[in-house]
Amino acid sequence: MPTYISSVSPKGQVTIPAKIRERFAIQTKDTVHFEIVDEMITIVPARSKLLAGYRSIPPLDPPRSWKEIEQIAHEEHALHVASEGRETKSPDSD
Repeated sequence: MPTYISSVSPKGQVTIPAKIRERFAIQTKDTVHFEIVDEMITIVPARSKLLAGYRSIPPLDPPRSWKEIEQIAHEEHALHVASEGRETKSPDSD
């Protein structure tokens, strides 16, 4: 396992060596987590929740246009609202 050395600046900053940044795809402005276990510090790339969910849902088959997707959403919302209306009793129904 290779070992890399970096110094701590007066502001407490440490440069992550380029080979480590490349291997773990750490980019400028990315966030990292510092984990402390006993007497060891581990730096772990923090992946965004949005990125983690990317492509987690399969695409529609067949592919649909944005207009078609919008129409489906409106129809589903209308059905949901209509079903809520059936679940609640109106004051006149007693």
